[in-house]
Amino acid sequence: MNHLLIKLSVMIEMLKDDKGQDLIEYALLVAFVAFAATVGMHSLAGDINTAFTTMGGDLTTAIA
Repeated sequence: MNHLLIKLSVMIEMLKDDKGQDLIEYALLVAFVAFAATVGMHSLAGDINTAFTTMGGDLTTAIA
């Protein structure tokens, strides 16, 4: 609990300072980019999995 209060106190101090505000804005931007990349990679991984499954099925059919 004490650790959480210290973090909250530091964040409040950062909000008072213009430099801290810039830091928070950059942190939010980085978080948004990371979230967008994660969502994009999840979709891309599904497409790659489908492509390899299709190729595997085609190769199995061609060999048989």
